Amino acid sequence: MASSPEPSILNQPMPQKPVANPGQTPAKVSAVELSKKLQKCMLRLKGEYMGNEGQGVDYEKLRLSQQFKEYEELTSQLQNVNLTDLSENEKKAFFINLYNALTIHGLARMEALPDSVLNVQQFWKKTSYNVAGHTFSLDDIEHGILRGNKPHPSSMNPPFNPKDLRLKFVCTLDPRIHFALVCGAVSCPVINVYTAENLDRALEDATKNFCKQEVSMFTETDEIWLSKIFQWYMDDFGKTDLDVIKWTIPYLELNIQERAWTLLAKLQSYGTVDVKYNEYDWRLNRKGVNPLIL
Repeated sequence: MASSPEPSILNQPMPQKPVANPGQTPAKVSAVELSKKLQKCMLRLKGEYMGNEGQGVDYEKLRLSQQFKEYEELTSQLQNVNLTDLSENEKKAFFINLYNALTIHGLARMEALPDSVLNVQQFWKKTSYNVAGHTFSLDDIEHGILRGNKPHPSSMNPPFNPKDLRLKFVCTLDPRIHFALVCGAVSCPVINVYTAENLDRALEDATKNFCKQEVSMFTETDEIWLSKIFQWYMDDFGKTDLDVIKWTIPYLELNIQERAWTLLAKLQSYGTVDVKYNEYDWRLNRKGVNPLIL
């Protein structure tokens, strides 16, 4: 079994003044309160350095900004955060926001930006935060926490083994999280900030918005086009193309739903409908970079 890469932990302790009791354990930080502070910080960054509706990031300007320095200082508090009292929705919102912030943080730290995150060796395995004394990489957050400790599509093994202390933070899988997570590519969903109070509505809206852009039903040619996300993570939505299509229907506009039911009936009866998956645009989600028209 290959060893895990050495993590690149971005929220190392900030230099501090000497304290009277150096052996004293740092006070625990409320995850809810810290999450609110991080949310406010990310909303300011989004308003200033991200494109309309969260599409694309001006990484160069963001990296040099005072707001980003303040965000980095806040992330150092994640090491002492108390996650044990979080509700399921609080935990889910916390880790969705953390994933997106960590992605932006990891890319903003790079002085020479890549054309694609795929060009950064093991970006999702290495880019990490220390949270509550545990190391969480982007892959750990996505597959270990938010997908209910399910294997990465390219792996047979879950991220956390049965003795892993991070298992106590694992969330129940909600497939809608796939339309809230931003991996740094143009084809990723738009960047939003989530709260426990608005989580269900916000995930519904994110899923509808994504499906509006990435799901197409062509009754004229008997073709269904879906995002690659549905192919990579098919097991999160069902077992077959048919299951995936059924899963998307409630999130489609009414006229597209009608087309979907027509194609679904034809697919079930005759198998004559082609189900295809759009190529994923892995170019870096810089501000001003438009999606490719396929």
